[in-house]
Amino acid sequence: MIRVLLADDHHVVRGALAALLNLEPDLEVVAEVERGDAVLPAARTHRPDVAVLDVDMPGMDGLAAAAALHEELPATATLILTGHGKPHHLRRALAAHVRGFLLKTAPPEELAAGIREVAAGGRVLDPSLAVTAWDLADNPLTPRETDVLRLAAEGAEATEIAERLFLSAGTVRNHLTSVVAKLNARNRTDAARIAGEAGWL
Repeated sequence: MIRVLLADDHHVVRGALAALLNLEPDLEVVAEVERGDAVLPAARTHRPDVAVLDVDMPGMDGLAAAAALHEELPATATLILTGHGKPHHLRRALAAHVRGFLLKTAPPEELAAGIREVAAGGRVLDPSLAVTAWDLADNPLTPRETDVLRLAAEGAEATEIAERLFLSAGTVRNHLTSVVAKLNARNRTDAARIAGEAGWL
């Protein structure tokens, strides 16, 4: 029997998933939580084989919960269930040692199969997300360019960025010009959007 922990802040979704999974002869939902910061305490108590986590939850998001779970209970495999496969979510999922990443629109039998696969030590990635994962580019920005762009994204002007990073205003402007060029952006605002969506900020 594969023991499953479900974490989703939508009561109806969580209840429906639990009901569907409990119909499977080899799956048993042993815990349900609605907050990301409740995942680890519930996992300590119930010792699930697989934790199925939503990305967007109050308290702590599913990816942070997955990282905490891997740190303390590495024997519990995690499978992320999300409404959208954003590139930076995939990147964070890999860093958190998530073993599965499926869309909420996946049929119930696909979720059940995914749970079995990650419980057996395998990996699962929704086919529609595979292209996104394949297209994940490495961050072309240097650490200094990233720092400059992060401050610019917060609304800081070149002179303020220069003061905070102990650079000259001219150097800051050069970094921003380089960032805009590297990201094929229209301007620094567009560059911040591109970098943010890619998970580089």
